[in-house]
Amino acid sequence: MTISKGPQAFPRSEYLRRLAAVKSEMGNREIDALFVSSPGNVAYLSGFTTKGYSPASYLIQGLVVTLHEEEPTFILARHHVPAAVYLTFLKPESVIGYPSLTANPGVDGFDAVIDFLHEAGLANRGVGLELDSLRAQDQQKFKARLPKARIVDCAKAVDWIRTVKSDLEIAIMREAAAITDAGIMHAAEVIRPGVREADAAAEIMATLLRGTNGKSGTGIPLMYVSASPRTFAGHMSFSEDAYRDGSQINIELGAVRYGYIATIMRTFSIGKPSDRLRRLHEAQVAGLEAALNTVRPGATCSEVANASHRAIEKHGFKKDTLCGHSEGLNGLEPSAYLVDGDMTVLKPNMAFHLLLCNFLEEDFSCFVSETFRVTESGVEVLTRAPRKLFEL
Repeated sequence: MTISKGPQAFPRSEYLRRLAAVKSEMGNREIDALFVSSPGNVAYLSGFTTKGYSPASYLIQGLVVTLHEEEPTFILARHHVPAAVYLTFLKPESVIGYPSLTANPGVDGFDAVIDFLHEAGLANRGVGLELDSLRAQDQQKFKARLPKARIVDCAKAVDWIRTVKSDLEIAIMREAAAITDAGIMHAAEVIRPGVREADAAAEIMATLLRGTNGKSGTGIPLMYVSASPRTFAGHMSFSEDAYRDGSQINIELGAVRYGYIATIMRTFSIGKPSDRLRRLHEAQVAGLEAALNTVRPGATCSEVANASHRAIEKHGFKKDTLCGHSEGLNGLEPSAYLVDGDMTVLKPNMAFHLLLCNFLEEDFSCFVSETFRVTESGVEVLTRAPRKLFEL
């Protein structure tokens, strides 16, 4: 049976636009082939969002982009070929499978990539590698088996290209943001004294998967829950404990639409929150709003961060650490950061997760955040749940 194409998040023209930008950068770096191995960049250039692999595992996979071929060649384990044909915009002949396990422990998917470069006549040309996603022994294999190639480090090259989104990508992120909002509002309904954290998480997760406005989640959502007495810790999971009167809960959620995530953070209090928590929340909201008011094309990430820091300090608190990052495929994109000293200039259709979370003491913290995009004249906040301290 021939595998047919599945529903495509983007038209073929969108992927070709992205590839054109990558090929332009390849020309600037004087390379004829680029091996893209980081999962986010593979998804960006092909539409392949399946999890369960990494450049450090035996399930090695990646795209070889060449200057003179319209489509990249996708090289991956043979049993993943049907998924690649189904999920991506690529023609079946652009997908090559290799046996994932062989009798020779020294042979792996990187050998399949290198074999392809030899067969394509690219073994003695400029070859770009994302060295930050390859282990030292894997880098050495490329150098040893491509002795005549000029190896060029292209770490973050594709990440920076995808920092500026297309209108189609922003539309997908709006859909993800609407689902994220539904998830955070449902959290306010299901978190109650006596309810197990796991049971509440299941209800919230179901909302993030079922979606809203006729759009469902298409992947496992991002979800972190730090409840009393663990509010000092970020990126914690829910537990088997039950929520209790007087508990504080910090939640970070992000629904997934075709790999794109729009994240939100909110703090909940079962019962009346302390005056100190209210004051910290007010300070962080002020910091968030000051940051959003600074967002415009031409401003820098550093300017946005410092506007937030100054507003928080006026309320008697201090935050001088990261307050955001580029947001999109897989959530955090490793390029631009909202932090003092990052001189990245904002451009229209950049998207960020602006996060104001302060961990002042082991038992005292507060979360508030939004996902936004830079517009032609300012900012569009994609997440729209009430910007409040939820009192349950």
